[in-house]
Amino acid sequence: MASRLVPLITSADPGVRNRALDDLCAPLDTPALLAECAELESFRRTSPSLYERVRALFFLYAIHRFHLPRRPDLSRRGMVPFRGYTHLLQRRFEEAIDTFLGVQAEQGPSDALSSALAAAYHRLGFQTLADQVRRSVRSVRGNQWMFRMGHPADHPLRLRPELLQRPSPSAPYPVLRERTPVRMDLTHSAWSDIFFLGMDYPEGAKVLNVSIDLGVHGRDAFPRPPIEANLRVIDEPVLRLVSVDLGASADISDLGEVFDFARDYLGLLKAAVIAAGIVPPGIEGSGQNLADLLARVVGPGRGLEIVSTVNDIPKGSRLAVSTNLLAALISVC
Repeated sequence: MASRLVPLITSADPGVRNRALDDLCAPLDTPALLAECAELESFRRTSPSLYERVRALFFLYAIHRFHLPRRPDLSRRGMVPFRGYTHLLQRRFEEAIDTFLGVQAEQGPSDALSSALAAAYHRLGFQTLADQVRRSVRSVRGNQWMFRMGHPADHPLRLRPELLQRPSPSAPYPVLRERTPVRMDLTHSAWSDIFFLGMDYPEGAKVLNVSIDLGVHGRDAFPRPPIEANLRVIDEPVLRLVSVDLGASADISDLGEVFDFARDYLGLLKAAVIAAGIVPPGIEGSGQNLADLLARVVGPGRGLEIVSTVNDIPKGSRLAVSTNLLAALISVC
């Protein structure tokens, strides 16, 4: 049976490619919809195109999340296999999907299995995109050392000597400061410049942005960059991360905690430390000591304090605060 949904991904005809998934799924009965899922599953495993694989994954997510659960003949009783759930928690999404599909083939489809499959397909779609970004970063020759380094003794970075000079042993070290504007989108187009969306509709992936400083009329003498990142050396072998606007701080002495983004509200600062190469991604899971790594970069017995501040910008401002804050943090690191 020829698939009705795969041509939405592969067709060069806009009249076919731009049809809504809902319109094609609605007239199909449950067996036909499950057959389409099988076709999409086979297609996404064999297609050489990143775009086609990701779009197929999100089609599968949408069908299992929104379309199949509405069907009255889909069993409301069912169990999610523990093995598949474990794979899901461990971000082994391909293995989770194989497990869920195997149980579905043995016991029949159910609302519970569709819910589990939807979660796995959704996360695998974003993981596939993230893997592509990771491969792109690794392909740049100047970045490759970060993914190959597994021991502090191999770390090539050293702090600039100016940041280690102070007038007396009791005085603080100099502060390196980066101030960054925010971005205003004059033609927002719903983030259509994101590369995946741009691949689907390049004509719409045209945006016009400007960098702006901010100030409050009547209060501030002049506008100033609202994002600030600071770095300095401290006399403790820890990585001290502080977000002033979020009221969060941590003294990190364990290397594994740097890669634990869900532990606190400091994930953006941790990402900057990793992206800048202070704690290279290749050392994750190596069992090495963070103090030894910091000693290599800033000297024995020393650490780094990194502080971020976003001045008076509410959440949801649509000024790309997180993006520019990450850029400022990477710059200062």
